[in-house]
Amino acid sequence: MAHQKDLRKWLIEALKAHNRSASIVEVCKYVWKNYENELRRSGDLFFTWQYDIRWSATQLRKEGIMRATDLTPKGIWELV
Repeated sequence: MAHQKDLRKWLIEALKAHNRSASIVEVCKYVWKNYENELRRSGDLFFTWQYDIRWSATQLRKEGIMRATDLTPKGIWELV
């Protein structure tokens, strides 16, 4: 069973797997491919995880782990 904190970890993992930069769709495909079973067993998180992963990205930007949106192309997430 996954929790919102897992999304943060999976987001970072997905970006590292894509050479530290990927589109939102690529990140979500990676998470789904690798963690589908955990997501399916996660109650309400199953229905909100794509929204929640975006919230995790916002938090990672505030912490300086991901680049700010004005420093990357539209729709691209990137680790610092």
